[in-house]
Amino acid sequence: MKLNELFAGLPKRRRLKVLGRGLGCGKGKTSGRGHKGQKARSGCAVNGFEGGQQPIFTRLPKRGFRSMSRARYEIVNIGALQRLISEKKIVDASNISKELMAELGMIPSPMSKVKILGKGALKAKVGISYDAVSKAAWEESLLTEGLSDS
Repeated sequence: MKLNELFAGLPKRRRLKVLGRGLGCGKGKTSGRGHKGQKARSGCAVNGFEGGQQPIFTRLPKRGFRSMSRARYEIVNIGALQRLISEKKIVDASNISKELMAELGMIPSPMSKVKILGKGALKAKVGISYDAVSKAAWEESLLTEGLSDS
């Protein structure tokens, strides 16, 4: 290996242009920014500026927001409950608590709010701890005399 081959495989770092060092250097005086104007100033950021045309963020409609106090429910389908009962993962179907649902991985935490949805069908009577229930799940539960708020 020779000295001139020592750094042959490495990428070369491009030398930075030296700006604003007098008229003779080529990039002196205005440093390649032209004369005056908004883009010649330091800290220039013209994000969203479209040359006098109405910017897109003012042309598009603004609507909605996400409320910080909105109740967030974890969804549990009655079909999923029936599947766990059939697989014998839920032994006592008369008392399905939030702690049990969290233990089985249906909800992230026992402190979560639970909403029961009516996808699927229940074959056994169940007692479930919940915070909200859909109309379809309520009608299904009335058929099997299942859901109870606790």
